[in-house]
This record gives sequence, C-alpha cells and structure tokens, in this order.
Amino acid sequence: MSHYHARRDHAGRLVPIRRPSEPTQQTPWTDSDAVACFLPDGPVPSMLNSVRMAAWVPPAVDGIWEALAFVQPLHEPAFACPVGLEPAAGVMVVEPDGRVWLAQPTNACGGVAHVVPKGSVDVGSTLIATAPRGAREELGLLVKLTSHLVDLARSATFTRYYLGNCVAGSVADVGWESQASVLAPLAALRIMPTRPGNQAVLDAFETTRG
Repeated sequence: MSHYHARRDHAGRLVPIRRPSEPTQQTPWTDSDAVACFLPDGPVPSMLNSVRMAAWVPPAVDGIWEALAFVQPLHEPAFACPVGLEPAAGVMVVEPDGRVWLAQPTNACGGVAHVVPKGSVDVGSTLIATAPRGAREELGLLVKLTSHLVDLARSATFTRYYLGNCVAGSVADVGWESQASVLAPLAALRIMPTRPGNQAVLDAFETTRG
C-alpha cells in the first residue's frame, strides 16, 4: 500500500513516504516524560501547555515574520559567517514541561531521522525571520524567539540557533518536508538518531539549563 504526505511539494506533486512514522496515542501528548509523535493532518490535542493547536496561514513578508518572532529585542552577539559558508538560522522550540520539538525529515532526507528546525537565509532576508519560518515549515508551529543559543558551523552553512517557545499553530499543519513532528524530553533526545550538529545544539541547550 502506498503512503503519501498530506501536503504536495513545491511543484504540486504527491510526495511518497517510504517508511511512514508511527503516531503516538493520546496519553503521551501531555506526559512530560514521554515522547509524542504527530503526523501531518493527524490527531493533535486541542490545547498543549495552554497553547491552542490550530492551523494558521504564514506571512509572506519578512517584516511580519520578524514582528511575530519576538516581543522585545533579542540580545545576541554579532553574526560572523565564515567565508565559504552560507548563513542559516534555526530554533530549538522548548515547551514549559521541558520537552523539545524535533522534525522528522520526509524520507530521512539528508540521511538523518530527526532535526532541530532551521533554514538557509535567503538573499535580503534576516536571521530573525528565517528561524521562525523554518519552525513553521518543519513543525507547523508559530514560535517566539526568546534568546540566542549558539552559532555552529556545518559543512555548507554557518547556523545561528535560537531558543524559542510555541505560541500558536499546529503540528498537524506541518509542511511536506517533514513527515512527523516529535516532542521529547532531553533524556530521550540524547538517544534519538540525529546529526552530530544537532547533538551540539543539545549540548548548548543543556548548558543554558545549568
């Protein structure tokens, strides 16, 4: 039986899912020690940690993304992207119960099962606009950036990661590049398959927690 993503790709084509993710049942949704997995257009709680889960239309203008991304100016260091690398921005989305959101790239694109959402900075765009846009595309969530986390070099990009909180949106509304959204406690994140770069983001997050 063929499985397809609930969203079509940028060219309007159906996206086959070779190894579909398994959604969790309702109990782990609110259990801070449990891993919860949500599928596109799948069931989600009506509320999660006092945030209503509902689909929303993302803005098309960077200025609106920046206005949505934070309430007050972020205190962050200067961003110095090394020559030969492309600038990128991502955000580790943390829930009040301590769990963290990861995306499952569709068909493990890039050879990785779980990622902290991020995206390349388009020409004329900004880090502040790029990070929440990546969270919308890969998690379906509207995220408020709360602080700078870490800057990390990858093979092709130099990525600024922020910390952020979900303030709206729905993981059922995720884009076609993610086949699932996963909410997991830090202990589980450490044993979930991911890139070394994402482990470095987790290291930085643990440092902020003392």
